Amino acid sequence: MPDTLDEIPIDPRTLQIDHPITILHCTMSSSTHAEDPSMPSRLFARPGRRIVTVAMLAAGLIAGAGSVWASKSDNTVRFAYDQAPESVDPYFNNVRIGVIIGANVWDTLVYRDSITNEYKGNLAKSWKQIDERTIEFDLREGVKFHNGEEFDADSVVYTLNFVADPANKVTTQANVNWIEKAVKVSKYKVRVITKKVFPAAIEYLAGPVVMHPAKYYAEVGPKGMNAKPVGTGPFKVTQYTPGKSIRLERNADYFKDSPKGTPKIAKLEIRFIPDRQTQMAEALAGGTDFIMHVPKDQAEQAAKVPHLQVVSGETMRIVFMQFDTLEATPTAALKDIRVRKAISHAINREAIVKNIVGAGSRVLNTQCFPSQFGCTDEGAPRYAYDPALAKKLLAEAGYANGFDTELYAYRERNQTEAMINDLKAVGIRAKLNFSQYAAMRDAVRSNKAPMTHQTWGSFSVNDVSASTPVYFTFEADDVTHDAAVRDMLLKGNNSVDPAVRKQAYQQALKHIADNAYSLPLWSLPVYYVASKELSFSAYPDEMVRFWEMSWK
Repeated sequence: MPDTLDEIPIDPRTLQIDHPITILHCTMSSSTHAEDPSMPSRLFARPGRRIVTVAMLAAGLIAGAGSVWASKSDNTVRFAYDQAPESVDPYFNNVRIGVIIGANVWDTLVYRDSITNEYKGNLAKSWKQIDERTIEFDLREGVKFHNGEEFDADSVVYTLNFVADPANKVTTQANVNWIEKAVKVSKYKVRVITKKVFPAAIEYLAGPVVMHPAKYYAEVGPKGMNAKPVGTGPFKVTQYTPGKSIRLERNADYFKDSPKGTPKIAKLEIRFIPDRQTQMAEALAGGTDFIMHVPKDQAEQAAKVPHLQVVSGETMRIVFMQFDTLEATPTAALKDIRVRKAISHAINREAIVKNIVGAGSRVLNTQCFPSQFGCTDEGAPRYAYDPALAKKLLAEAGYANGFDTELYAYRERNQTEAMINDLKAVGIRAKLNFSQYAAMRDAVRSNKAPMTHQTWGSFSVNDVSASTPVYFTFEADDVTHDAAVRDMLLKGNNSVDPAVRKQAYQQALKHIADNAYSLPLWSLPVYYVASKELSFSAYPDEMVRFWEMSWK
């Protein structure tokens, strides 16, 4: 058998199979491709993509069970993901797999219970608010980093002061730019001081703000932390090949009082496999035990495979189109509000949710997730699907014959293609530029991406401050630069009064929608396909908690 998963033309009638098999139509496209009549059972995918064949499915279903038991016998979970993190250092990554790795390798001062949302002590035993801008933490004693370095106030002070310094160019600025400084009070007591009143501080300290070992981080910096990651978490990194794979194993010395609990899985093998059909072929063959973000049609078919299970549900991840309206935008038409509204009316969001995105998704009207504090669509316009109105608006803007542009995207390609088809129907000819997230983000930040199809999971922070302000407060990802929106959002971020925060966010969200600076699309459900022998839970925050997993 060749090394690749390119199509192998085999007539299934020549296969001798003693077990029933399920034929999966593994398409990643919203369009339909006719089957070759000479190969009636062959599986098809988008032209130019790799194809899963009957031979592979047959081999997978027959061999799968043995491979699953092999994983169970050595207590190892093999996980495949379609994106590779830029860095394993959580402060220099904003791809979901990096967030997942971060939560399993590192710890935070506070832990938010995944069921009750209650805040619990993690690396900090307790905390108290000293004044509007100061929180004092009593730290847990006896905790060790994976390299043996002791966790104490120095770890907190060095980590927070390093990442809060703009000169160190943390990738995820919105996660740390509220921190003024951390001050050591004693060996196991530290104070965190915010730049302004920041009510969401504990939420961030329970999420993306992890703790690094002071001595090691000072010595190796972010590059060294990426090369040889060191945390205090339930798993430690044993091998990392950037862009290809990372291996973790259970931290035998993990502190017993952690609310995460002692992990049951001994080892994790995570591979970065961009092609989702390759991932599915691996799952069918028992070569991987766990994959996520599986397209709806593949997940529905995988549910019929005896050795696999499918779990799904809505997540906090929102999907939206972002428009570059700056003076130097690559597509000048986007500076016209009528064009942006035309695009908003051209996309059939309801149909895409129903037919492509799948159960657990809902159409959104503002750029935030409904459960987040301050998120509302009250007063915001609804851009109903209306291609006739879209054409009328384009004509009024001087684009009766439409225009050419680029649309950048990095995931859920089938959704992007569906939107491109909708745009084409009203005369907008959008050329797809599909890449890894980092390349798309760099294009946005260098003013080269006129339109993007993006997703944002807010680092699982249940507060609007982790969502909308990332794109509308003149930070690196803001391609609108509306000072009124910026000021409303910052008021919401920094007020101590919840009512004032809610009002400020509502005004900002309405203003963004009124001006069609972006098009909120839908919430994104996640389909997980896993070995039937693996016990795990799916959460709305899209976090894979390997420390909770076990084999049945």
